[in-house]
Amino acid sequence: MIFENNLAFAQSLDRQDPLHHLRADFLFPKQHGTPFIYMCGNSLGLQPRAARSYVDQQLNNWENLAVEGWFEGETPWMYYHKELKGLMAHIVGAGPREVCPMNTLTVNLHLLMVSFYRPTATRFKIIMEAGAFPSDQYAVESQVRFHGYDPKDAIIEVAPRVGEATLQTADILAAIADNSEQLALVLFGGINYFTGQWFDMPAITKAGHHAGAVVGFDLAHAAGNVPLKLHDWDIDFACWCSYKYQNAGPGGISGIFVHEKHFSDKSSDRFAGWWGYQEQQRFKMEKGFIAEAGADGWQVSCTQVIPMALYHASLKTFEKAGFIGPLREKSLRLTAYLYYLISEVNKTLGFEQYKIITPSAENERGAQLSIIAKYKGKEVFQALVANNILGDWREPDVIRLSPVPLYNSFEDVFLTAERMLTISKELITPKQ
Repeated sequence: MIFENNLAFAQSLDRQDPLHHLRADFLFPKQHGTPFIYMCGNSLGLQPRAARSYVDQQLNNWENLAVEGWFEGETPWMYYHKELKGLMAHIVGAGPREVCPMNTLTVNLHLLMVSFYRPTATRFKIIMEAGAFPSDQYAVESQVRFHGYDPKDAIIEVAPRVGEATLQTADILAAIADNSEQLALVLFGGINYFTGQWFDMPAITKAGHHAGAVVGFDLAHAAGNVPLKLHDWDIDFACWCSYKYQNAGPGGISGIFVHEKHFSDKSSDRFAGWWGYQEQQRFKMEKGFIAEAGADGWQVSCTQVIPMALYHASLKTFEKAGFIGPLREKSLRLTAYLYYLISEVNKTLGFEQYKIITPSAENERGAQLSIIAKYKGKEVFQALVANNILGDWREPDVIRLSPVPLYNSFEDVFLTAERMLTISKELITPKQ
């Protein structure tokens, strides 16, 4: 598509957008009575209008049924997670038996590593991205120490080449091959939180398996953002949060994926709890853990009903959109338009004030663009917020902007770039 740098063009794209009506299904924060142009779905998604009614339904069940709510009412809590599993499966490209909503992201990462990081004297190393989100780094370090290894010896971090911001797939695959004899686990983010780079998940998985390792992914920035095919890609396990692109509220419930090929492995370790026990036998209260079939067998504690209700509301919005296919088509156009407009801002300024470090190739990015602001970055970001543009800031100099296809418009994207230009003219005199 040939883009144009004017408001009329952006509005024409919105009129042609078959998903534009979904914007009305979300609540936008306001400043001085004016809604923000919200470009921060990579950090916390907006509240679906339906969320309150979904929570109210469960509060009413609690009020009217109390403990009987576990087995009575339209959505008995004992089985409520099953209302979500089919919807979740569409989001990540899995079978319903392979997914389960439970806990929070890092808790699930630990629980899954209990099963899938099983080091031996010869195979004990983990490969991960050098710039992984700190929580993942802490989790991996602690797991390695728990098994008696020094993180300096057991963790291999793949970093970008000197002078580059993102990783090259060839370097990831080479690191896997070079350490194949000692490698126990490959654990990557689907999309890097800082740069917005979408890694070649099928290639990484294939290389990891060829090396004899287990392969898992943290999909915090990928689930609900880009098309995933976890089952078909033969990924062993994955987990994700639901509060970013999936709009399930702050601290929203997490989800897990376990490939069905692992369901018959009776030797698999796990930290067991009551809710992972066989569903039909659970209330017999017998000793001796017998796992429920599928990913549900990795549950530990009972269903988190209220967080699950918030997730349910958002997943139904995804269903209304036609799931990831139509959303991805719009996302590609939105992000490409923002990419184009940022370059237009630089042209008008006459210098490169904004350098996009997110890959330019569409198949290597999702909705997020990470933008280095070369001069007065923090001041520019603060001025954007003051002008009702809400993205987020990452030290030392990166502004992250994420036009989310469920609720952002092409007009949002145009006005964001327009205000960046105005602010830049006011704040910046470059050192020529």
